[in-house]
Amino acid sequence: MAHSLSAKKRMRQNVKRRAINRWRKGLVKDAVKSFEQALETDKTKAAELLRAASSRLDRVAAKGTIHKNTAARKKSRLAKRLHKQTAKA
Repeated sequence: MAHSLSAKKRMRQNVKRRAINRWRKGLVKDAVKSFEQALETDKTKAAELLRAASSRLDRVAAKGTIHKNTAARKKSRLAKRLHKQTAKA
């Protein structure tokens, strides 16, 4: 357990940061999940949701919740899946 005032404050800050970061990651997961669902049903809507998911990933990476290369890798994989599906159709 922390004893100094600064360590106690740091613990309070960490709890808040963790909650915010988990919330942001949840938003990313929701955006990716909605893209994946649209990928199976409606290709035009999937393209729109890919842009939304990419934007969400960029914003979360800009805040430092996830690394920028992780965001780029996820965006690339999502785009690859969309192009693969549209090539089949």
